[in-house]
Amino acid sequence: MLLLAIDTSGKQGSIALARAGEPTAEEGDFELIEIAPLVGGTFSAQLIPQVSELLSRNGFMKTAIGAFALVSGPGSFTGLRVGLAAVKALAEVLDKPIAAVSLLEVCVFTSGAQGKIMAALDAGRNEVYVGEYEVPVQADAVPRERVLTRNEFLSQAKGWTVVTPDSGLAEVAGAAGLSVSTLEPISAADVARLGWRKIQSGKTVGPEQLEANYIRRTDAEILEKSGG
Repeated sequence: MLLLAIDTSGKQGSIALARAGEPTAEEGDFELIEIAPLVGGTFSAQLIPQVSELLSRNGFMKTAIGAFALVSGPGSFTGLRVGLAAVKALAEVLDKPIAAVSLLEVCVFTSGAQGKIMAALDAGRNEVYVGEYEVPVQADAVPRERVLTRNEFLSQAKGWTVVTPDSGLAEVAGAAGLSVSTLEPISAADVARLGWRKIQSGKTVGPEQLEANYIRRTDAEILEKSGG
């Protein structure tokens, strides 16, 4: 099965093409074909042409795609909307499933850490996106994702293993005495691997069910609430 993974959640993005077994295949039956960068600020203009070029370069037509993996959040509101719009359109035309993944969940998956894991990402405005996970996952466990101030994060992360690709955040957490694992930058290749795991578990959605996971309110919503 050909899997197309897309990450447009940050200042820089990427797309990846992978060959995976059918959903019933062994976990190790996964091969990354190619990963290509997306330059921030021009996702809307780049994404579809880059996908087309990536497929063509590797000898595939878009009809060869068997499933999609996409970062649905948290991250840049504009970037996430661009990624969601593109995948919705392609998945609807091709009638293929979508594995929507949280960037926080990708951090936990990539880290390979066990126990009480808190994924952390810089949310700007002196805030931090956090996701609280138990690994191995308990059958009835529901991950908790939210936005905290930096001080709240440093206080509430005590007793957890913090995983983050943000070196600045890792330094602050380490200085506060927290247990920290600093990750390599997350890419669409990581999204593809977690996406395939979700596909194997049947955790996919159709285009009409795909939604952004902003976690934080948009500026427009904040202004509306404050009467600005």
